[in-house]
Amino acid sequence: MDIIEDFESFYEKAYLLIPVFSSQDADVDERVKELKELVKTAGAKTVGYSYQFLREVSPATIFGSGKLLEMKNEMNSLGANLVIFDGKLSPSQAQNLSDFLEIKFIDRTALILDIFALNAKTKEGKLQVELAQLEYVLSRLKGQGKALSRLGGGIGTRGPGETKLETDRRYIRQRIKNLKDQLEDLSRKRKLFTEKREKNNTLTVALAGYTNAGKSTLLNALSGSSVLAEDKLFATLDPTVRKIELDGFSVLLIDTVGFIKDIPTNLIKAFKSTLDSVKDADLILNVCDATGDWQKQNEVTESILRELNSSSPIIKVFNKCEDIGDFSFYPTDAVFISALFSKGLDQLKRRIAEVFNDKFLRCELKLNFDEISKFYKIKDCLESYEINYLDDYVKVNLCVKKIYYSKLTELIKKSVE
Repeated sequence: MDIIEDFESFYEKAYLLIPVFSSQDADVDERVKELKELVKTAGAKTVGYSYQFLREVSPATIFGSGKLLEMKNEMNSLGANLVIFDGKLSPSQAQNLSDFLEIKFIDRTALILDIFALNAKTKEGKLQVELAQLEYVLSRLKGQGKALSRLGGGIGTRGPGETKLETDRRYIRQRIKNLKDQLEDLSRKRKLFTEKREKNNTLTVALAGYTNAGKSTLLNALSGSSVLAEDKLFATLDPTVRKIELDGFSVLLIDTVGFIKDIPTNLIKAFKSTLDSVKDADLILNVCDATGDWQKQNEVTESILRELNSSSPIIKVFNKCEDIGDFSFYPTDAVFISALFSKGLDQLKRRIAEVFNDKFLRCELKLNFDEISKFYKIKDCLESYEINYLDDYVKVNLCVKKIYYSKLTELIKKSVE
């Protein structure tokens, strides 16, 4: 029993505050479920929550003093040592609430940034997260006083790699400049890679969508790879690229950071170079969890894609459909799959191929035996080919990008009729 109690005390015990400002926010159960998942991902335990429909908002503390006192008594009785507000607060509101409740207090933005810091693995990912965190901290340092000192350690104070976030203004400003310089350098290198890919006319398909919709599982299912696919929010932050074969040609499939409602604006800015891989893709797969609130997921994804100024064609993909029998409530133009059980993947591949079919030509060449050497000189520009040696000639079935078609002109003219 003592061991269990010691283990329980290791977790931060979070109490959730959920303001409901309008009918659009009224699905409290869904909001509580998502916020609990965020808390769990950050390594804390939810011990209770409270929500209130607000017709009038207190400028200083959001909630009225009576409701705050009620919540304070409840969180004390539950042994909470962390309060998480489901929304964004101004620095003064955060300080006022922390002073009233006399407890460590963070908002949704700080929680999401903390999770990103825990999950960042690559150098670029860590730099991007630290930049977003420091910009957030800098905006809240003025007059934080007790609210800042109450943060202590744990959620809301951790930088990438479990480092502790700095709170010295001068250091933060210098560090932000340094981080931006490093990210700009990495962005230039990424741009060179993108330009090389475009020069080679390599087609890219980006996986976009709500966090934990199963994008990494889909990447694995389509490519046969074994990228880490965990059942938790923001398991993937850094871009992962895999090659997949379609109908006679191949494309690069890119998996990157998942989206979420009210994702911090400075996080999107910090992850600009990473998200450019989505914006610049030739095709985007908008992956939704069919078992969740897919309308909200789709709305959030499309909103972020608009913010990125993406103009790429989109295919809606509904994942986790293995237990769904009635699809009449879903968009008719969507593709329904189960990445976990590899169902519907052939249909998805056909839909992807249809988008790119106008970029390719498929033809059959009949070559004399002495012309086959000319064919081998240009085979590297082909997407795929199949050679059959027959009695009187060599038959070649091939797929080629239209831009390379001119390289085949001489062979086609001499092709045996």
